[in-house]
Amino acid sequence: MTIKVGDKLPSANLIAGTAEGPKPTTTDEIFGGKKVAFFAVPGAFTPTCSAKHVPGYKDLAGDIKGKGVDAIVCLSVNDAFVMKAWGENQGVLDTMQMIADPAGDFTKAVGLDMDGSKFGLGLRSQRYSMIVEDGVVKELNVEAPGEFKVSAADYLLAQL
Repeated sequence: MTIKVGDKLPSANLIAGTAEGPKPTTTDEIFGGKKVAFFAVPGAFTPTCSAKHVPGYKDLAGDIKGKGVDAIVCLSVNDAFVMKAWGENQGVLDTMQMIADPAGDFTKAVGLDMDGSKFGLGLRSQRYSMIVEDGVVKELNVEAPGEFKVSAADYLLAQL
């Protein structure tokens, strides 16, 4: 079942790709007591994710945080080393948290997984964004397959 507005996010263990290397974290640490602009992508270094999704959040980070957001978080079903390298490549390790969901446990728990096998990707996350306050989903924007509109930074910013 897909998560919806008003639901509390499930507890999950995740790994942050940081400048210092992989850092275990939890959904409670990421979302507890905070207002978070969260977005998930099908894959690090993939075309839309690298050319549009992350750059949009990077460019609007000041405006997003100016609306009372404590953290901007990007999640992908990848490993923490890939998320760190992607964050370095995009120049965002000081702007947002790059979170790995290596086995897709969180992604499956929120019901937003997809089978990317026909593209050589395997289990991945759908493209979506959320505004989360203290672990509760306040806004949820799930893209239609192949689209990039409602999960974009400017769309989320307008919801804040």
